[in-house]
Amino acid sequence: MQDRRKKPPAIIVMGVSGSGKSSVGQALATRLGLSYVEGDSLHPAANVEKMSKGIPLTDEDRMPWLDLIGERLHARTTRREGVVVTCSALKLSYRDRLRAAAGGHLYFVYLEGSKELLTKRMGERKGHFMPAALLESQLSTLEVPTGEPGVVTVGIDNTVHGIVDAAVEELAAIR
Repeated sequence: MQDRRKKPPAIIVMGVSGSGKSSVGQALATRLGLSYVEGDSLHPAANVEKMSKGIPLTDEDRMPWLDLIGERLHARTTRREGVVVTCSALKLSYRDRLRAAAGGHLYFVYLEGSKELLTKRMGERKGHFMPAALLESQLSTLEVPTGEPGVVTVGIDNTVHGIVDAAVEELAAIR
């Protein structure tokens, strides 16, 4: 996927909680030889506390977090370094904010799955601050990115390796 004449990619692995953003993001970064940024690690403590208590984040809560992610994207793209970042990026306005921070050239891998599969995955994971009870609010907030420029959609009903294979293939097709 990397061509020396092309700018290295900046990629957001997005989706609701439980979609596998972290696992897929890490594996995708490794596969493409890019650096990786875990978006959840950039949440302010107040956001983590709210979510841990089962309280959904508001747009006001998310903006400082999105701005931190945007700063990471901007720094990497300015240095012409490729990067994979995980971020739920639930709304078009959030994705547009991230696109602007990255200088307009940003790819998204949208991890799509059924509510049943997402609920099952969230119930199985250990040690994550996001309780399964918040899945419904994330699904309600989600503005599906189908049809937006630079977005590929990959189903999550596969292994991480299979999901990454599909993402790499789809990204290569639009690059």
